[in-house]
Amino acid sequence: MTGTRRDELARQFRRYHRDHPEVYDLVKRFTFDRIHKGFKNYSINSIFERIRWETATPKYGVREFKLSNNHRAFYARLFMKDFPQYGEFFRLRRQTSRDQPAGGFPPLTPQDFGDSRGGMMEQGSLFE
Repeated sequence: MTGTRRDELARQFRRYHRDHPEVYDLVKRFTFDRIHKGFKNYSINSIFERIRWETATPKYGVREFKLSNNHRAFYARLFMKDFPQYGEFFRLRRQTSRDQPAGGFPPLTPQDFGDSRGGMMEQGSLFE
């Protein structure tokens, strides 16, 4: 394992983006929805939560994928690269992962989560 944690995350993002092009379609759709409503800036976090909310129903034909929060910054940057006229729509920060060595962590998959809803349900949970 070589490079930085950011390099590692970028590789995982590129693979995920290739395997799930429907996610970027939804990023664009919901981002343009906010732009057309008059927003000058918005949060990629909110876009991700809307994708999670909307895809919880079969309306969009998305079967099974999990949205890693690690991909948010990459989707925001990709959108603003593809649509430079909205180059300041998402407020960006420096990716601190550039300063960290790669950790060799594999990307999370749906199998890493305990139940079909994607949550970590355990016996003896506080919510039982």
